[in-house]
Amino acid sequence: MEIGLSGVRIHQELEKMGLGISYASVKDYLAGIKKREKIFVRIHTLPAEEAQVDFGYIGLTPDNEGRRRKTWVFNMKLSFSRYDYYEKVYDQRVETFIECHINAFNYFNGVPETVRIDNLKAAILEANFYQPVYQRLYKDFADYYGFKPIPCRVYHPNDKGKVESGIKYVKNNFFLGRSFKNSNEVDNQLRNWQEKVCNSRVHGTTRKVPKEIFEKEEKAKLLSLPLDAFKLSAVGTRKVYHDCHIYIDYNYYSVPFEYVGKIVEIELNKELTRIYYKGKEIALHPRGVGRGKFSTNDSHYPKYKRFSETEYQEKYQVKMAEIGEYAEQLFLLAVGNQPKNWNRIIQGILSLKKSYPPGIINLACRRALAYGVHQYQTIRNICRNGSYNLPVEFCKESYECCKN
Repeated sequence: MEIGLSGVRIHQELEKMGLGISYASVKDYLAGIKKREKIFVRIHTLPAEEAQVDFGYIGLTPDNEGRRRKTWVFNMKLSFSRYDYYEKVYDQRVETFIECHINAFNYFNGVPETVRIDNLKAAILEANFYQPVYQRLYKDFADYYGFKPIPCRVYHPNDKGKVESGIKYVKNNFFLGRSFKNSNEVDNQLRNWQEKVCNSRVHGTTRKVPKEIFEKEEKAKLLSLPLDAFKLSAVGTRKVYHDCHIYIDYNYYSVPFEYVGKIVEIELNKELTRIYYKGKEIALHPRGVGRGKFSTNDSHYPKYKRFSETEYQEKYQVKMAEIGEYAEQLFLLAVGNQPKNWNRIIQGILSLKKSYPPGIINLACRRALAYGVHQYQTIRNICRNGSYNLPVEFCKESYECCKN
């Protein structure tokens, strides 16, 4: 039930386990569970023990350039005192999520022991309460500040009921019915409302003023802020191309070939590019400078694709030598004259084996060598027009015959 299976599916799974029971019995049993699930136990926490966080969509608001943009409000609420921190944002990216946490901790001048989060994609990759897979950046951030993130269970809204009430409260008591000139005005009015109204009112549940409870009983028990600011990295995802590379900011970084076609996570800072797959680091590169640069680790290719320049040349020299001695000599001529493009010439010549026997190709190479020619098109034309049978002492005009 917790992962959303229907009653029919649950009955099928029980039958597979060998339990002989009717669907009607299963249906009645599930109904009893659902009835009990509507009852919840109110959770009480100690000072500085827990904060709850969430985003709430509030519609369109103007930015400082006059554009109306989709807007969310972030809320971190200290569960004991109900002391609130609110912030307006234009996205729900991991970086934004973390920046809001940092701003909230600075506002509280401390860090709670735990932060209860919704199953947001920004923080949790898989909505599984028992084995959550955290975005590495958020997990590193939590470790740096010393708090423990706790994801809410699926279909258990009461796990974060306090912050959900906080989102509803700010929507109805601040944003509803108000208009703003620009982004700065939203921020200024929200901060003023937070101080003079939200945290200074008598809370409907505790019947106490959140700011007073926070100052008297909770503030001193919060964990201390770190001395240095957390170095926030840029994160995202990329697909691994068939050449074992991913593309980031106009540069390319290699990834082990096993991950070709898969989506990997990336984490960037000023010096390094880190690449992960399901939370495991699979590649590390220096951050690229400029554009169009490749950072390639040869070990990321399969063994049969790894060749040094010398090994690569030797491989093709052997193939040309199998055709004949003149073909091997032409290979050496091509390498000497075209050190960067010789492989395309030689691959073309080797492809002629599909149409001509090695002996003809070798004689064509002999004729080309006599005139200092090593282009693939020339070798192909010699094979095609039969001029490989002409004596190499033929007059220079025969060069035109080779070309044509």
